[in-house]
Amino acid sequence: MANTRVKICGITNVEDALQAVEAGADALGFVFYAKSPRYVTPNEVQKIIAELPPFVTTVGLFVNEPIPRIRRTMTAARLDVVQLHGDEQPTDCLIEPLRVIKGLRVKDAVSLDGADQYQVSALLLDAWCDEAYGGTGKQFDWQLVKRMTANRPLILAGGLNPENIIDAVRQVKPYAVDVSSGVESKPGTKDHKKVAEFICRVRNA
Repeated sequence: MANTRVKICGITNVEDALQAVEAGADALGFVFYAKSPRYVTPNEVQKIIAELPPFVTTVGLFVNEPIPRIRRTMTAARLDVVQLHGDEQPTDCLIEPLRVIKGLRVKDAVSLDGADQYQVSALLLDAWCDEAYGGTGKQFDWQLVKRMTANRPLILAGGLNPENIIDAVRQVKPYAVDVSSGVESKPGTKDHKKVAEFICRVRNA
């Protein structure tokens, strides 16, 4: 599992972005959901991306946004991959030629019903929360992943942190892991030591 990819989500500034890349992050996530404490504008993201070295994947996270607005934001910010993290249905995820990750919030086994209907590049599993669409630090039952029937790369999220990431990778064996609040000093600000520790533990899992 040394090849498990790492995405650091909720990046809001260039310092955190560069440190995450230096620590070995494969991808950075930027949140375009206005209700999130990690919300950023396309102009802010464009400036951050301009400072990044090559071969770092950049992901734009959207919640229940119209497809035309998603396309405009992706172009303006110069992002690589779309992450849909709201209540989008399978047809809402067809945004060719863009690659799409669909986030599914897992509450119980029923939450995963119909996952195979999403024709996307990858599925991201996050913990269910009534108050928010992600970044809550909550964890779901990883055993539920065994019910997955969708033949898609799996990205594990939800309550991950340096303390539990080794167990998570060994149990789930995901294509990638996605962390936000678990490596923060406060919402929207990354703890550089935690980021480096998280990535190191993924590599050594």
